[in-house]
Amino acid sequence: MAKTDAAALARRWVRPEVAALAAYHVPPAEGLIKLDAMENPYPLPAELLDPWLERLRGVALNRYPDPDARTLKARLRQGMGLDEDQPLVLGNGSDEIIQMLALTVGGPGRVLLAPEPGFVMYRMIARFSGMDYVGVPLGPDFQLDTVAMLTAIERHRPALIFLAYPNNPTGNLFDAAAMEAIIEAAPGLVVVDEAYTAFAEASFIDRLGHHPNLLLMRTLSKLGLAGLRLGLLLGPAPWLEEIEKVRLPYNINSLTQASAEFALEHYAVFEAQTRRIRAERERLAQRLAALPGVRVFPSRANFLLIRVADADGLFQGLLARGILIKKLHGSHPALEGCLRLTIGSEEENHRLLQALEAELGRRA
Repeated sequence: MAKTDAAALARRWVRPEVAALAAYHVPPAEGLIKLDAMENPYPLPAELLDPWLERLRGVALNRYPDPDARTLKARLRQGMGLDEDQPLVLGNGSDEIIQMLALTVGGPGRVLLAPEPGFVMYRMIARFSGMDYVGVPLGPDFQLDTVAMLTAIERHRPALIFLAYPNNPTGNLFDAAAMEAIIEAAPGLVVVDEAYTAFAEASFIDRLGHHPNLLLMRTLSKLGLAGLRLGLLLGPAPWLEEIEKVRLPYNINSLTQASAEFALEHYAVFEAQTRRIRAERERLAQRLAALPGVRVFPSRANFLLIRVADADGLFQGLLARGILIKKLHGSHPALEGCLRLTIGSEEENHRLLQALEAELGRRA
């Protein structure tokens, strides 16, 4: 079949809402200091490498993984201090869980609602799962506009609401009372996305069970296990039993299960890395705030949002100096002039500051 024939067939059969999307772009980072994706900069300590590899040697790659990941779930419950019968749904990262949620409650005319700017996958997954998406602008300093959110809830009656705590890409914690008001007003599910909870020292986990429509979503990616792609969802059993029906069999592979179990047995290592990242976040925020023309927004995540006069030029200047950050300028009106900087290692942050000082000085 000719290429032109394939293109014509694609135009005919690909759903319009999918055709209108752009694929999620991940820029190449080879040879660069990678500060664009909120990853933990510290690898597994050398003394744990051999025990981890030994664990992997025992994995039977010729067999399907445990479809229910029972041992891993037990480890997760233990690590979070949950009851041993607390139901969990596991996903291939948070992205798959967002997709499972949309598939479970979605349908023609049903709405997924989220504050903006927020995590781009809420909007993307809503659209390619066939839901209508409604974004509600955040208020000053990226806080929830409670009146606007409640008005949108009353008007659109969303089946699904996402509230990120802390929010990505802004880094701030939303007001807890405002979130409670939204949960109470919502006719459908409200999912609190706690991808960055390790850095926030704040959580809605103690509110589970108090609201019949509240679910909590987390990931191990930001903790230092991004390569494993493991997300989890917890909440009332009646909800999770339904969501389990759309989870694909064997979605958590054997190597991920074994590696995550091993990591959770050595959780203190990752806690120490998290404390180190939080300390670096505060140090880096103070140094950035002292630079001319740089506004630093408060963050409870493992990244910092800054605003500068020439975001495009500064992004390209850092890239030329071997540092990859995230350019948010142009992605949303509230993010004009904004760049997002992942908290790296002490050496990476030092290199970042040197490059920023040089680039800003060159533009002065």
